[in-house]
Amino acid sequence: MTSVTALPTHPHPRSRRLPLLSRQGAFRLHASVLVTLLAASSAPTPLYALYQSAWHFSALTLTVVFSAYALALLAALLTAGTLSDHLGRRPVLAGALLAEATAMALFATAQSVPALIAARILQGLATGVATSAAGAALLDFEDPDRPGRATLVNGITPVAGMAAGVLAATALTQYAPAPTHTVYLLLLLLLTTQAAAVLRTPETAHPHPGARRSLRPTITLAPASRPALALAAPGIVAAWALGGFYSSLGPSLARLIDPHTTPATGGLIFFTLTAAAGLAGHAARALPARTVTAAGTALLIPGTLLTLSAPQLHSLPALFTGTALAGAGFGTVTQGALRLLLTPAAPQERAATLAAYYVLSYLAMSLPAVLAGLLTTRYGLRTALSPYAATVLLLALTGLTRTLHRPRTA
Repeated sequence: MTSVTALPTHPHPRSRRLPLLSRQGAFRLHASVLVTLLAASSAPTPLYALYQSAWHFSALTLTVVFSAYALALLAALLTAGTLSDHLGRRPVLAGALLAEATAMALFATAQSVPALIAARILQGLATGVATSAAGAALLDFEDPDRPGRATLVNGITPVAGMAAGVLAATALTQYAPAPTHTVYLLLLLLLTTQAAAVLRTPETAHPHPGARRSLRPTITLAPASRPALALAAPGIVAAWALGGFYSSLGPSLARLIDPHTTPATGGLIFFTLTAAAGLAGHAARALPARTVTAAGTALLIPGTLLTLSAPQLHSLPALFTGTALAGAGFGTVTQGALRLLLTPAAPQERAATLAAYYVLSYLAMSLPAVLAGLLTTRYGLRTALSPYAATVLLLALTGLTRTLHRPRTA
């Protein structure tokens, strides 16, 4: 994947009527785009209880709805991850944002589970294309005097966006009329505004032939980043598998512990996870990447144990505490792993390496969640939680052991 840091000195003739954004302005815009995309991805979480109540579907169906987004996003990353290199950042990102806005319209008008799944699939495809282009643009627009800023933003904006999305949707669920419409209409307006703003940014990629050929599914990881991925992979998988569980079944777990809890509690569970992740990732930004990855992997262990014990204790505080610890682990693992992966990669390899990281992450987020939904449907959530937690604990312990004992070659 090509990443070009030199900005054009002359705007495209069609862009002369509007001034182009500065490098700093374009960087901030693309960071805000990532926040909005991930906010849209988490917005349905506090609404799942409303959908289940209205349409009477099972936990397995719920996780299928959730995973439809992640798997569609994976398909987009595998096929369109380099599309903006060939067609240009601006047209690809603007088009993907308009497709995302269309998905919001589908959500707002959904009247059944198939419509909800269709909206999630379109959202996943659009998000995969948009995050690839926006993430590459962040690398392009990074200030040369502040190296590493794009990597930090790529690590923090996903969890910040998810936290913002689930908090806003939770608030709207409690206080706004027609919450299953309002949140999506607001996101639609924001996404269309950002699509228009993207057209005012300088084009940093040099469009060239090969767009159709680039759509062949592929994963490209910088050779220098492969030892780091081998080191961090168990922690990455454990963190994102926990994230998938909280996003899809977190509200159901809250209701299992307290059947009389409000729907907002389920949204606040996922908000706690993502908010803790964002704060921890930001706080750890100055520490060595390997130390951050090890600390985050270690935090997943008590977080998972507390989450596992919460139903036995009938304690929502235990669930929230475990979620906060798991979130802190999620954020630090994400931030540390991204630095381990992207720092040794050459500039032209970083965007593809970032896409490879997200392929692993979203596989870890979606497939275990579907399995948990299947186990929950057959045996109940309390029973399904035990093997899920045991797997996460095993992965976290493996990752921690690798990080602490492997020679420092990554």
